Amino acid sequence: MKYSLLAIICAFLVSCSSGPEKDFSTINEKQITDYIKANNLEATKCESGLYYTVDEAGEGVKPTSASTVQVAYRGSYLNGEVFDESSERGISFPLKRVIKGWTEGITYFKEGGKGMLLVPSHLGYGPYDTRGIPGGSVLLFDIHLIEVKK
Repeated sequence: MKYSLLAIICAFLVSCSSGPEKDFSTINEKQITDYIKANNLEATKCESGLYYTVDEAGEGVKPTSASTVQVAYRGSYLNGEVFDESSERGISFPLKRVIKGWTEGITYFKEGGKGMLLVPSHLGYGPYDTRGIPGGSVLLFDIHLIEVKK
């Protein structure tokens, strides 16, 4: 009887486990490189897995990961579906309070610069659905760094 109860408890605990977290790194890398190739982009790959393009260099200062910035942006999936966007005036926020892809990526632009960030899921919202964004999603952000505030 003791062993039957123990077996039932173990089976219950195993069935409640969420299982191993899916690693999207390889999948995301292929999705990003396929997108770059299909759209004939010249993108820079960072060690973290982030890709970015600079369309207009800008002439102002570059932010650090500790800066507060004002950015106009449009966020979409690689299929073009827009999930978020700001007004042309942009929004202001500290880079320490956004996804890792933004904290890193915005620092590659000078004030006034425009370009694109291709953010793999490990630098975005991860492997789980978050705020309506499907887990494992590559995120594309068209950005305009309007101002570096500090």
